[in-house]
Amino acid sequence: MRRFLLLYATQQGQAKAIAEEICEKAFVHGFSADLHCISESDKYDLKTETAPLVVVVSTTGTGDPPDTARKFVKKIQDKALPVDFFAHLRYGLLGLGDSEYTYFCNGGKIIDKRLQELGAQHFYATGHADDCVGLELVVEPWIDGLWAALTKHFTSTRGKEEINGALQIASTASQRMDPVKPELPHIESRVELLRLADSGRRDSEVQEQNAMNRGQSSALIAESEPSLTHSVPPLSQASLNIPALPPEYLQVHLHEFLGQEESRASVTPVDPVFQVPISKAVQLTTDDAIKTTLLVELDISKTDFSYQPGDAFNVICPNSDSEVQHLLQRLRLTDRREHCVVLKIKGDTKKKGAALPQHIPEGRSLQFILTWCLEIRAVPKKAMLRALAEHAAGPDRRRLHELCSRPGAADYSRFVRDAHTGLLDLLLAFPSCQPPLALLLEHLPKLQPRPYSCASSNLSHPGKLHFVFNVVEFLSPTTKEVLRRGVCTGWLATVVASILRPDTQVSPAEGGPAPAPEISISPRTTGFFHLPSDPAAPVIMVGPGTGIAPFIGFLQHREKLQEQHPEGHFGAMWLFFGCRHKERDYLFREELRHFYKRGILTHLKVSFSRDAPVGEEEAPVKYVQDNMWLHSKQVARVLLQESGYIYVCGDAKNMAKDVNDTLVEIISKETGVEKLEAMKTLATLKEEKRYLQDIWS
Repeated sequence: MRRFLLLYATQQGQAKAIAEEICEKAFVHGFSADLHCISESDKYDLKTETAPLVVVVSTTGTGDPPDTARKFVKKIQDKALPVDFFAHLRYGLLGLGDSEYTYFCNGGKIIDKRLQELGAQHFYATGHADDCVGLELVVEPWIDGLWAALTKHFTSTRGKEEINGALQIASTASQRMDPVKPELPHIESRVELLRLADSGRRDSEVQEQNAMNRGQSSALIAESEPSLTHSVPPLSQASLNIPALPPEYLQVHLHEFLGQEESRASVTPVDPVFQVPISKAVQLTTDDAIKTTLLVELDISKTDFSYQPGDAFNVICPNSDSEVQHLLQRLRLTDRREHCVVLKIKGDTKKKGAALPQHIPEGRSLQFILTWCLEIRAVPKKAMLRALAEHAAGPDRRRLHELCSRPGAADYSRFVRDAHTGLLDLLLAFPSCQPPLALLLEHLPKLQPRPYSCASSNLSHPGKLHFVFNVVEFLSPTTKEVLRRGVCTGWLATVVASILRPDTQVSPAEGGPAPAPEISISPRTTGFFHLPSDPAAPVIMVGPGTGIAPFIGFLQHREKLQEQHPEGHFGAMWLFFGCRHKERDYLFREELRHFYKRGILTHLKVSFSRDAPVGEEEAPVKYVQDNMWLHSKQVARVLLQESGYIYVCGDAKNMAKDVNDTLVEIISKETGVEKLEAMKTLATLKEEKRYLQDIWS
């Protein structure tokens, strides 16, 4: 059978799931996939590999390769490698990313570019899948086209494609052969349409196209409105070609629990985990603010945890207890929630390379696993919908088949992916669906720890760690009247409630003070969002809302350094901060005034987007990028003449993109160059690590 090497580099499991799908389909098309994580370097050797290579790579952070690919990338970026090091390799690469971030699919692009620099050639054109509009829009056609590309590759090697897969370097003619190009949809235009709509532009053509993309044209609404549980023609009348049923591979047994203590630290065995008490919590916004923002102080004095201003760390959080109980009720396992879960691989499974999920620890109760190990709010992949359909009946079964089928892709995007519909939502919407526990353990991903920026300096607050967050609230996609909170922020708000309102705190029976609540944290190895090593370098900080968090740490740190070195030379520090209302959500107002009066913060520029000027009913929309534009000469001078640094922290979807565009405009205006040249200048700043972003979606 014709063999190819299949590698994946994953952060949260997306790339792995796609690679496993390719592996499953390979056999049907007459191929054999040798599947490995890219970190398993002992199981493959690209220096001697003669089979075609297929790589699936995700992107993490603001454009980095996944953690699992770090060693691989470092190895291939060795400048001592000759330019023909991989001349024998023929490969195809699928990159995963999110166009809301500046460095779209950059994890895949880094590997793709370096493989070519070392002589490797494509046998199949690279695909870039965008989570902003739905990975499946590129992933599915890319996989469909892969088999023809592999067939063409094996044919071009003059028939040397048999059992051992040992292929020789192709002839000169075949080396010049263009890679097969998959027929992929033009995603960029759709992304731009969505962005134009989000930014408030009201061009009629954009409105019409955006309405079509979202399935909300007036004609469709007039005829019938589809929903999560209901489709309309032509989909409701279509003869569906549903995907193959994912092979079952887990055998689950529930045994009476032995009663040993369960530690949440077992959830993340790789990273060091520190259980620390919460020493303080403060609400930074007024009660009538649109969002509730909290500052939490952790006592790390009795741990080895250390950090620098600009670092981030992980909070290990559980799923909502009420949601876990609802799920147990639906699974009819409430009376067995304390039973120990024992997993084995099914002896007759057809899943190639089946392995026990590493994120489900041994010897833990069912309730523990649903609470601490599985992302029960994760948006189900189509493979999970296909599996759920097997345990539903009647119209529910048909609708689940529609949602996982190719004709139902638009409905899947609208009612599942874009609506952030989770497992509980699906079970509520489809009452006939009664999935077994094994299905959930096979398909639900690992519950990820949530990252937060450090909002303090250990020089200013020794033994303490501050962080800031908004309590996320949103409506359930299935029952619009039910208000939900974010998995981590909702839990944290509950944990600190007694500290925020001491009058509600319950003291122990002996009459002493109640012990401080504790949470578990772990470090994040980013190490890029730090103050310049030269304190004389000027700094521009852009952070609206909770994006100000790392900059409070910067300012605290700089204040202490200036106290310790009164004769030292310290560069200017600019801060562009923005919020909705001056009197409701101006975070750290007194602290910022303190830094400004002391000269630590040399320029403080604050914008209020929802405050109306006196005598006017409506306020002009005003954001951090508007203030940057007003001070364009100074911004350009700091960055282009004074070798300064700019840091951007906050929302990736709108703010970070708008700030990036404004910087391009500023450079173009102040240097008199075309926008393309200004973009190149900005790219140089990024390469020099003088334009740094800590952004999230």
